[in-house]
Amino acid sequence: MQTLDDRFYTELKTELRQISEYWSTNSVDRESGGFYGCRNYYNILVPKANKGIILNARILWSFSAICNYDQKLKMAPLATRAFDYLYGHFRDKKNGGVFWELDYLGNPVVPKKQIYAQAFTIYALSEYFCYSHNEEAREWAISLFDLVEKYAYDPDQNGYIEAFAENWSPMLDMRLSDKDQNVAKTMNTHLHLLEAYTTLYHIYPENRVRKALENLIHLFLEKFLNKEYNFELFFDENWNRVSDTISFGHDIESLWLLIEAAKATNNQDLIHKTKATAVPIADAFLAKGYIKNAGVLNELQRNTGELDTDRHWWPQVEAMVGLIYAYRVQPQSKYLDAIYDIWQFTQQHIIDHKAGEWHFRVDENFKPYTDEDKLSMWKCPYHNSRALIVMLNTKS
Repeated sequence: MQTLDDRFYTELKTELRQISEYWSTNSVDRESGGFYGCRNYYNILVPKANKGIILNARILWSFSAICNYDQKLKMAPLATRAFDYLYGHFRDKKNGGVFWELDYLGNPVVPKKQIYAQAFTIYALSEYFCYSHNEEAREWAISLFDLVEKYAYDPDQNGYIEAFAENWSPMLDMRLSDKDQNVAKTMNTHLHLLEAYTTLYHIYPENRVRKALENLIHLFLEKFLNKEYNFELFFDENWNRVSDTISFGHDIESLWLLIEAAKATNNQDLIHKTKATAVPIADAFLAKGYIKNAGVLNELQRNTGELDTDRHWWPQVEAMVGLIYAYRVQPQSKYLDAIYDIWQFTQQHIIDHKAGEWHFRVDENFKPYTDEDKLSMWKCPYHNSRALIVMLNTKS
């Protein structure tokens, strides 16, 4: 079987170190506590920006994962800082769960309970426990799992409802962001529950977590995955599809997260079924969402044929991971060729060698959008650090 070369792995390790240094230097809020809410495209601090749970949970996950990969990168103090801030400010002591958004001083300003956010917090706490063995983190992750299963799980139609009010009562506007549809069930939230429950099961191998994880895998194989090997994104409460959008990044990310989830359960049937989807998903992705020497596209509207040709930062590296998983199932050189090509594209056009970190997105001519942030609610070190770590671990 062909392998990726040493130079490739050296470049990945160098970039992981640079990401660690960027976030160590630019994210810590020493005046108001925790981490800053926003730096703009030019890496200039946006004063008094609100602090979002997605950024903060992803920071905790990333710093913890870096600690678990290489303690020489010295991220442990920042991982502890991230946990302490989450526990002290984002935790809803009255109703349980985590708030969506705080002001720059750490006071809740958007207290809704988005299940996507609960999932990311479970994921982050579980990864942090793997490094720190902090029992408080583990117990909090378990309590969040219990809340999600109590309030968000739909026992009649299966799956998980998107969002709730502060006190876990129903709410009308369940959108994750302004670009999303206001629907009851989304692939994106289920995907991040899948990754969260996968890591939680490693630190809390109880039957109820395994059953929930296996159910999520079945939902992906039976509800979200279509006959063209793309994943459908938006559904109503009764699983009626309400979107024709294909997200290429989510397709290729799901490929490898499903395999890891199945491996965690040790359910041989699910391991076989998830691996059986890897090659057709990867091939559909290469055919529709990837252009040689030009990276990974964003989205396709099937009903109109409209193609979003922007190249966002995170699908590039998720593609590298998904393709190496496909290669493990069926060792075809086209997967390794695409990995090398996407990494070269990322180095040339996505990594910001001047201001640091990575551009949020570039257009079809590879020009960065200067109105996108380097650090914000949705711009964090999670996708790129995770992909680099997973790829580096393929060498061992």
